[in-house]
Order: sequence, then structure tokens, then C-alpha cells
Amino acid sequence: MLGSKIAVATLPVRHLPTARSFYEGRVGLEIAFLHEPAAIAYKAGNSIVLVYESLNAGTNNATAVTWVVGDDMAALVGELKERGVVFEHYDMPGTTVEGDIHRSGDLQQAWFKDPDGNIHGLASG
Repeated sequence: MLGSKIAVATLPVRHLPTARSFYEGRVGLEIAFLHEPAAIAYKAGNSIVLVYESLNAGTNNATAVTWVVGDDMAALVGELKERGVVFEHYDMPGTTVEGDIHRSGDLQQAWFKDPDGNIHGLASG
């Protein structure tokens, strides 16, 4: 039923102008459409990332969005760091950490948080 439909990542934020500065300025997303003053939808490949104001912002302690970046992992992590994005480091069995990139076999991953604590993952594929 839903397998052929586009899913939207939906992220709660405390303050939409702060989120907008982060997602546009640091992460480099472009607006798909605005639902001001309550929400902004951003283009993400063939998908959408929707941020909206909520009192529940920052309550999720798990990865909220995973971006599949393929072979661009190292370059993308470097570019995001230059824009002020801070990466998280996690101690996970069977995983080594090289700089900000976690490696487990052929899989490369990296994580960062937005200003509200929503965790974003980058995965090589």
C-alpha cells in the first residue's frame, strides 16, 4: 500500500527561525515550500524534510533522519564541519572511528545534531 509513496522526515523544533538558519545555512537545504509560521519543508533528493515548531522538540534520543550519501561521505563530513556542524561519536561494538566517520565493514556512518537535539545520520549506503 504505502511502498510506492514518498515518506517525509518530520522533525520537531523549538524555534523555527533558529532551525531555518541551521538547515539552510549549515546543512545547505533549499526550501520546497513554506507553511509559515509553523513549518518549513526542505528538498532532500526525491524526498522532503519537514521541520515544525513543537513543545516535543529534542525528546528523541535516536536517529531521526538518515541521509544516504554514498561515496561522498568524507567530503560531505568535511564540508559540514567547515559550516560549523559538530559531529557525534558513539562507542559501538564492531565499529572503528576515523575522525568523525564510524566504520563497520564497508558501511561508513556519521551523526550530528540540529540545534534542538534531533539526530541526523549520514550513511554510505
